[in-house]
Amino acid sequence: QVQLVESGGGLVQAGGSLRLSCAASGRTFSSYAMGWFRQTPGKEREFVAAITWSGGITSYADSVKGRFTISRDNAKNTVYLQMNNLQPEDTAVYYCAARYSFRYYKTPSGYDYWGQGTQVTVSS
Repeated sequence: QVQLVESGGGLVQAGGSLRLSCAASGRTFSSYAMGWFRQTPGKEREFVAAITWSGGITSYADSVKGRFTISRDNAKNTVYLQMNNLQPEDTAVYYCAARYSFRYYKTPSGYDYWGQGTQVTVSS
């Protein structure tokens, strides 16, 4: 069992940056693949980025590639999402997710644990 708590969301102007953090409870964080997803009202939750349990392999949605970076610090039980050059279309609630697995998944159904979400709003 793992509990996830996101932080770092907020309001930023287009072109700005934010860093989201997701703190995980439990002693086996390094055994979990982690993902970031986002959701806007009326739309399905969509994949943003994911990272393997070691941090050695990452994956990004095409819409954020080159602007967002996922990373993790297993000593701190935390996964990060650095978001640069934010655009209004990045506005959403961002969720982190975890699965007890080496590999990551790009669909919400691939994850067993979810945080409560953090709002990111980008103004034009």
